Amino acid sequence: MKRSSSGLHALLAIDKPLGMTSHDVVGKLRRALHERRIGHAGTLDPEACGVLVVGIGQGTRLMGMLTAESKRYRARICFGTQTTTDDATGDIVATASIPQQLFDKSFAQQALSSLVGEQEQVPPVYSAISINGKRAYDLARKGNTVELPPRHITIHEASLVSVSSTDPLIWDVDIHASKGTYIRSIARDLGLKLGTVAHICGLCRTQSGSISIDACTALEQIQALQDLPEEERKTVLQKSWIDPICALGHPVRELSDAEMEDVRCGRKLWLGSDLQQLLTADHQRASLLYIGKLVGVWERIGKKLVCVANFPDGIDGVRGSCNNIH
Repeated sequence: MKRSSSGLHALLAIDKPLGMTSHDVVGKLRRALHERRIGHAGTLDPEACGVLVVGIGQGTRLMGMLTAESKRYRARICFGTQTTTDDATGDIVATASIPQQLFDKSFAQQALSSLVGEQEQVPPVYSAISINGKRAYDLARKGNTVELPPRHITIHEASLVSVSSTDPLIWDVDIHASKGTYIRSIARDLGLKLGTVAHICGLCRTQSGSISIDACTALEQIQALQDLPEEERKTVLQKSWIDPICALGHPVRELSDAEMEDVRCGRKLWLGSDLQQLLTADHQRASLLYIGKLVGVWERIGKKLVCVANFPDGIDGVRGSCNNIH
């Protein structure tokens, strides 16, 4: 069936299943929602599950605007083996004995706490980073030597959930890190730092920016709507939308009818006293709301608001409360 516009304009958070690429998820959503304009923010590896934020219709234009400067993960670190990919999908390239102190919970928490702070991190060779127009993982699979420069990251928090004393030794950990951090690299570097080797053997993103896994919808639930009549499908989906106002986190300007006409024509708006107190510098952004929908993201220039992006059909999901994303 050829997909066209479904009339849906919204944000959705999917709990991405294991063994599926982020692009695979988008493909399945396109079929289920009969909508070609679907995109995602923040790619997850196939062997990782968790929060995948998706834009539908005009909601795709929000993908580059969602800051998601930090993310949270539940990770399983397996000690004693190192792999080509730094996770369980790769070939084993090294093994090492495990110091006895790594089985101690107090030592494990202390070691994780030492990771907190700003640092330089070398990404995994098997990553989607582009090198002269080619993906690093494609080059590595062909046997090419791949050297990736370190990148500046911040680990905000790293805490121990549990220690498994079985073979292999596994630490279950919670990690809160900046955008662009590779959890596989954390495991790799931690193993070497502690006198052994390690890789990631399980990973779930539990939060992306302000959107937590509690706000996610199972992919199967969306797929089950595929054969419903269009209006019934839209009604059911309303419960799953993520509030775009909350996801963006900008101050909100509710528009009058006259102001909405100015917005449609791209005419500048006066800032107003309320926003002037909230937006204290040029290029700070505000979300424009009209009849319960997000219709624009505009920014302050001097004493006026100017257009960054307009959404003529309006993006659904505005609830007036941000509890739905936590």
